[in-house]
Amino acid sequence: MPTFSYQAQSETGQTVRGTLEAETIDQAQRKLLALGYIPVSLAQGNAEMGFSGWIEEKMVDMTSITDKDLILFTKQFRTMLQAGLSILEILRILEEQTENKKLKRICSEMNAAIKQGRTLYEAFSAHPKIFSNLYRNMVRAGEESGTLPEVLHRLIYLIEHERKVKSDIKSALQYPITVVVVLALAFYVLLTFVIPKFVGIFAKVKIELPWPTVVAIGLYDFFAAYGYYLLAGVIVGLFAFSKFLKTERGRLMWDRFWLRAPIFGPLFTKAAMARFAAIFAILQASGVSVLSILDILGGTIGNSAIALEFAQIKAQLKEGRGLSPPFRQTKHFTPMVINMVSVGEESGNLEEMLQAVANHYDDEVEYAVASLSAALNPILILGLAGVVGFFALAIYMPMWDMTKMLK
Repeated sequence: MPTFSYQAQSETGQTVRGTLEAETIDQAQRKLLALGYIPVSLAQGNAEMGFSGWIEEKMVDMTSITDKDLILFTKQFRTMLQAGLSILEILRILEEQTENKKLKRICSEMNAAIKQGRTLYEAFSAHPKIFSNLYRNMVRAGEESGTLPEVLHRLIYLIEHERKVKSDIKSALQYPITVVVVLALAFYVLLTFVIPKFVGIFAKVKIELPWPTVVAIGLYDFFAAYGYYLLAGVIVGLFAFSKFLKTERGRLMWDRFWLRAPIFGPLFTKAAMARFAAIFAILQASGVSVLSILDILGGTIGNSAIALEFAQIKAQLKEGRGLSPPFRQTKHFTPMVINMVSVGEESGNLEEMLQAVANHYDDEVEYAVASLSAALNPILILGLAGVVGFFALAIYMPMWDMTKMLK
């Protein structure tokens, strides 16, 4: 079916651009009128939009929607839903209020989808890159059960929880990465710009060079002769590694590595446990079945090694086993999570038990971040001091010998 690009005016007078499928241009025009849009321009294909329109569309596509934008959108949606406004009215108001151009366009497209008779879940599902699998399934659960405001309230908690966990991990990694980058820059500057200035001086003086100077000159000669080859090798290696990570096996190996890493492993494990417990508890409270919860968790947990274990747990549940025995056979779930799942399943308070686990591991992640910073700071400072100290010795030790010879 042909695709038509259009520019139209909405009911509020705003300019709307997009594409739709229709057999003829007349049918496309009727579709726009049915959506409540007044056509301004309509042509088959995207090329007819014109260069300026094409540029504007690309700029909107490149606009990112942050967690903050999504949280604000969901909060406003829930507030207006509780106030008794219709879905169409809510989406129209959100389209007018939001400052993010991409989210504004999405609200317009969702409004059009609802007018065509689609469900709210189907309207959200048309934008999977913006609304996650977890987000869409919670909307569907709320829509089907008639408890959408309550479900959106839980969804807001989950998004804010995810944002907090990501922020904690990011803050834990930010300082080590910064120091490593500074170390690399200091090494490059000293080896490339400082050492060469002294090589000529030391060559004219017949003194025995100390080992730091010999090593520094050797490193300089090596990078001068093979630096471009080394750089090309690093670029090719990084490209190959990125391609490998996009494979299922590569991603699995990488995720397992981080879970077992000596210093960072406990932090990532605790963050995954907090995410699992919070999502499981919220989804169960929203009326989602356990099998569906495991499917959703597999796509949202953020670690393929743990996601693989969800698939194994689900397979055993289909065989008629309870929830706790499959969890006991996993490798990455902590004893606390396994025991709390067992107690919650036996007592019928699984949601409460998992919420307690989520709160516990939230505190554990904060403590792990603080402990990680405290453990890495001395190591990184020693590394920086070692690099600078090594080059200082390489430069000043022969100069000291030259001074003694002159005396």
